[in-house]
Amino acid sequence: MAEYDTLRQAQARTGAATRADIDVGLREYMSKVYGIMATGMAVTAFFALGLNMLAVQNGQLTPIGVAVYTSPLKWVLMFAPLLMVFAFGAVVYRLSTQTATLVFYGFAALMGMSLSWIFMAYTGTSIASTFFATAGAFAALSLYGYTTKRNLSGMGTFLMMGLISLIIASIINIFLQSSAMQFAISVIGILIFAGLTAYDTQKIKNTYLQLRDSDREFLGKAAILGALSLYLDFLNMFMFLLQFMGSSND
Repeated sequence: MAEYDTLRQAQARTGAATRADIDVGLREYMSKVYGIMATGMAVTAFFALGLNMLAVQNGQLTPIGVAVYTSPLKWVLMFAPLLMVFAFGAVVYRLSTQTATLVFYGFAALMGMSLSWIFMAYTGTSIASTFFATAGAFAALSLYGYTTKRNLSGMGTFLMMGLISLIIASIINIFLQSSAMQFAISVIGILIFAGLTAYDTQKIKNTYLQLRDSDREFLGKAAILGALSLYLDFLNMFMFLLQFMGSSND
């Protein structure tokens, strides 16, 4: 099995390392990944809610709301996180761990501002219930990815091809505004990010097993990238589920 092959390779390099040693280090590493991810989610929620409170008062758009939701600035907020995440992935290993962490939280804040519109479109109750449903599904899928003996690496290429196609279809539908196409995008999106949650969890685990002898700085940056992957999996699954479970504010 892929997990045990990776574990044996790690043990062969260290010689004296025991399974218990590796398990302790792995748990600490995964806890760090989930901790960074959870903090990023909290930052996103804070900025999403905060901007919405500034943009909408008494059911009406404030000057800030007009600028954010009706001016060309809305396109900047929509696409800036996508550009930033690609740029971050390209330069993360050139940054210090502290700087990379701050950039990740900056990205999370920008993503929060980009998603602040959901508080106008959906009721708070439906947003909360969708969040908890997503959290439950994410926990189960991530646990499966962590514990399964099945090698999920073969899913990676298929899922990434599906993700690229999904992004292209979503951009096209911004202009087409097709409800049927949006429904199909939502269904496929949920399935893709469900698969990516399990796949990315196993990948993060195997990354540690393969690179546990690397310096702490390198592993710290790898943990940030792992947190970013899981953060995006969670957030995208939440947004696609919200289209099914969310109750309109109208």
